[in-house]
Amino acid sequence: MSEQYVLFFDGVCGLCNRTVDFVLRADHDRNFVYAPLQGETFREVARKHPEIENEDSLFLLRRSAGTEILLGRSNAVLSILDMLPGYRWLARIGYIVPRPIRDLVYRGIASTRYSIWGKREACRLPTPEERSRFLP
Repeated sequence: MSEQYVLFFDGVCGLCNRTVDFVLRADHDRNFVYAPLQGETFREVARKHPEIENEDSLFLLRRSAGTEILLGRSNAVLSILDMLPGYRWLARIGYIVPRPIRDLVYRGIASTRYSIWGKREACRLPTPEERSRFLP
């Protein structure tokens, strides 16, 4: 099996959905597939990683040769940027900042995301062209 990257996002969060739209546009190599935190794919992963069960974060799961690496918060964001041509420079700058500070900023943005970017009534539905890149 080749590497697979699953980007887990809050399907009702306006900021999270904008993030998915951005990554879909910038991911010319189609490295990522997407799944909402509210979906069965995330529930399956959360059973294997109970530490994330009640977390409300953006997660990036890397599956490769029978291993899984799960990244959350700022590490997930920077790893995503690092894989997008044209945005690697931004990830490199981000990695200079110590993780506790990055995660503090991440949590600050996450705590205001609904009030600033809105909350949807239901999870994002992929377009027919995007459907193959979304997991349940």
